[in-house]
Amino acid sequence: MAEAEVGDDVLDGDPTVGRLEARVAGLLGKERALFFPTGTMANQAGIWVHTSPGTEVLLDANAHIINWEMAGAAALSGVQVRPVVPGDGRLVSTAADVENAIRPASIHAPVASLVCVENTHNGAGGAVASLGELRAIQAVARANRLPVHMDGARLWNASVATGTSLADFGTCADTVMLSFSKGLGCPVGAMLVGDDTVIRRAHMVRKRLGGGMRQSGILAAAALHALDAHLTRLADDHANARAFADEVQGAGGARVVAPDTNIVMVDLPDGMSSAAVVAAAREEGVLLSPWHATRVRAVTHLDVNAEASKSAGRTLRAIVEKLAGA
Repeated sequence: MAEAEVGDDVLDGDPTVGRLEARVAGLLGKERALFFPTGTMANQAGIWVHTSPGTEVLLDANAHIINWEMAGAAALSGVQVRPVVPGDGRLVSTAADVENAIRPASIHAPVASLVCVENTHNGAGGAVASLGELRAIQAVARANRLPVHMDGARLWNASVATGTSLADFGTCADTVMLSFSKGLGCPVGAMLVGDDTVIRRAHMVRKRLGGGMRQSGILAAAALHALDAHLTRLADDHANARAFADEVQGAGGARVVAPDTNIVMVDLPDGMSSAAVVAAAREEGVLLSPWHATRVRAVTHLDVNAEASKSAGRTLRAIVEKLAGA
């Protein structure tokens, strides 16, 4: 980062940013890519370029865009979100769920303008959306003349876990957001990829949202290093997540959502508060997130090795069993 070749990305381009954008566009099989400071901003730009005010966006009911982006779709693009609820007890909505959620044409109902998908799915415990399912959702969208945007903050993880190439995943959406500050370990950064026309529009949106950065090559350099050094090692995080999950499963009646990738959701025993568990774990040096009142979330990453992951699992197991006994 200290040695990065830099320019002024707002005025005439930063050479290191340009190399990163070209590399990621190539990995996804898209014409162009645009570097953003955050994944949320890139997601919101993706929504903005595909929609118009007064329309609605269809996406999974537990999607990050609905729950963790401060109602940005409504506030910034003037669209309403239509949550697609997974049927038959599934964790993630399917093509059939999306098709059922599209409203029949009516002068009384908003018109759909976009379908969003998320891969991996954070709220479903890092679940991977398969290539087949994504293509099925895309087919439903195309049949209804709707573009598809993919929140692929952790698409790197989905690719490593399944062996599906990023380019194959990229064919399933008109625009894809990818984050560098999750499993790849960068301090800052995300990318939006798509065809030339849509990314030119996204560039204007980024400027409007305050996302233009000057000597941003120092940040792009970190992302280029991460693609070289950290992409293939994501498999280690996935293995560590499984080891953590194995330590916790069944503790005091706790139930673990079997992890596909590096996110582990733990459903606590009846009557046990996630806030109490998170506080007790923090005292023992294990940092968790309360997902809701009775579920906690753990994420493995490059700063936590195999033994630390197992140790963290044993610590959480002891805490849950102690609280269950009390």
